[in-house]
Amino acid sequence: MKILDFLNQKAVSADLMSEDKKGVIEELVGLLVKAGELKPKVREDVTKVLLNREALGSTGIGQGVAIPHGKCEYVKELIGAFGVSKKGINFDSLDGESAYIFFLLLAPIESSGPHLKALARISKLLKDKYFRDSLKKAESEKAILHIIKEEDLRRS
Repeated sequence: MKILDFLNQKAVSADLMSEDKKGVIEELVGLLVKAGELKPKVREDVTKVLLNREALGSTGIGQGVAIPHGKCEYVKELIGAFGVSKKGINFDSLDGESAYIFFLLLAPIESSGPHLKALARISKLLKDKYFRDSLKKAESEKAILHIIKEEDLRRS
């Protein structure tokens, strides 16, 4: 599974503006709405699903990375959004460090395979410090997509 199999290329931000966990999740959900993956009227419900998942335990996996994810009835297949925060956000990460790189995943309620494969794929790729640093330094959405595409090819 490649990241570009589920990442909506229109739901990418090289400069997230939010300053806290809730704000980042809302901003990433907003990217999915803008990209046409979610209807505007479900925006709040989807945000709630993700925040409820966060309440179970932070999806901040450490090393500056967070992968907020959840399952909801509003998607028919696994979808994702991506963003970078230049200043970093307290995401209650496992290592106590700020998060800069955010992959948001939404899966259908009855799905588990693709959702878990995507989490594993993202986690594996983001263990690579060079890849993380490249994403953090990217100046544009186009540059981010190029970096992800290259890494997908390199690791397929």
